[in-house]
Amino acid sequence: MTLPIFDLCLKNGSVVLPDATVVTDVYVRDGRIARIGGPGDAGRVIDCTGLTVLPGVIDTQVHFREPGLTAAEDLATGSLAAVMGGVTAVFEMPNTKPATDCPEAVVAKLAHARGRMWCDHAFYVGATTDNADRCAELEMLPGTAGIKIFMGSSTGNLLVSDDAVLERVLRSGRRRVAIHAEDETRLLERMGERKAGDPSSHPVWRDDETAMRATRRIVHLARRTGRRIHVLHVTTPAELEFLSGHKDIASCEVTPQHLTLAAEDAYPRLGTLAQMNPPIRGRKYRDGLWHWMGQGVPDIIGSDHAPHPLAAKQRAYPDTPSGMPGVQTLLPLMLDHVAHGRLSLRRLVDMTSAGPQRLFGLVRKGRIAVGYDADFSVVDLAARWTVQQEWLASKCGWSPFVGDELTGRPMGTIIRGNVVMWENQLAPAAQGEPLLFEATDRPRAA
Repeated sequence: MTLPIFDLCLKNGSVVLPDATVVTDVYVRDGRIARIGGPGDAGRVIDCTGLTVLPGVIDTQVHFREPGLTAAEDLATGSLAAVMGGVTAVFEMPNTKPATDCPEAVVAKLAHARGRMWCDHAFYVGATTDNADRCAELEMLPGTAGIKIFMGSSTGNLLVSDDAVLERVLRSGRRRVAIHAEDETRLLERMGERKAGDPSSHPVWRDDETAMRATRRIVHLARRTGRRIHVLHVTTPAELEFLSGHKDIASCEVTPQHLTLAAEDAYPRLGTLAQMNPPIRGRKYRDGLWHWMGQGVPDIIGSDHAPHPLAAKQRAYPDTPSGMPGVQTLLPLMLDHVAHGRLSLRRLVDMTSAGPQRLFGLVRKGRIAVGYDADFSVVDLAARWTVQQEWLASKCGWSPFVGDELTGRPMGTIIRGNVVMWENQLAPAAQGEPLLFEATDRPRAA
């Protein structure tokens, strides 16, 4: 009997399937998962004994800064950091310079990504007062993750803070809209709460009510318009409690840094390296996020990778930009939380693979199943290691987690059957491709 020939076989790994985790072999042909288990010959066999094979991790919130802000990052270096950390696909944000707010900007980003991005990718379009009524057209552009709204000012000049304009955006289109929920009016009122040279005043200025007020407003508008929304980087337990009553219309995200850092330690130890929007808050807020994680309310974990040059971050607060890199440390940090019993591996997979597919309608992504893209994040759950400076691939060159000792490490990143990273060794060339979405992709005719 002639055995079938496959391109790749991941052999003897603990494979996280939709219904169970089993030690088996996974076979790949033409970039897709062709078979799970059974005998077979393959052009390349990778021994995964002792390793765990996860569906490819999808980071649905990164800022890769290209065009215009590339001193900190660009599409090549940001996606390199992604695959070094086990991430197979990203949704990239629109607050670039110029902003990604029109068809020409999306086309230009896709062109710049071709042959340079290491992972698969999609680009958000930023909502503005000028394009509010065109969002239905913009969200359907190929390679587009949807529409992003900044309700509070952050990096860049995309800001939609007026309810009338927000309603126009929500009435234009049908895909889920991503929201940065901070109330701009309250931010302006509280600017006096910032203390020169004291980054610990950042969460005093951008307080919990600033977040809660915006979240209530956008959910009210979502109800009025019947539009589904996705609230990014939620930082307060009160928001999660509120959102738990609106799961039919509002999904939400938490970040590894808000689940890991607490203000009482972060600002004295890290200073402005811990500064981001919305801010790192006190221990009771972090612990409250974990409470609602236990209640199953957050849908997705995204890194909010938002790098800035170290020199800019080292200026005196508040003359410092907000944001920290995180795409490379998303999976390691969350594996460490799994190792310490804070969440299950299956929940992590749902929040980084199946969840993104389910919420955003990704095509052939998010699970290990025959016919799906052969995207895998291969990890060693037992590896104990220290995050070191030289491991970082982001152009910004720093991380608030350097020196942290973690349990659980990405060993390989495989995208559509291409072994992009294995044991910190990279493939010869970047092969990332635009993501496909059910809302915009038309299946091929017979």
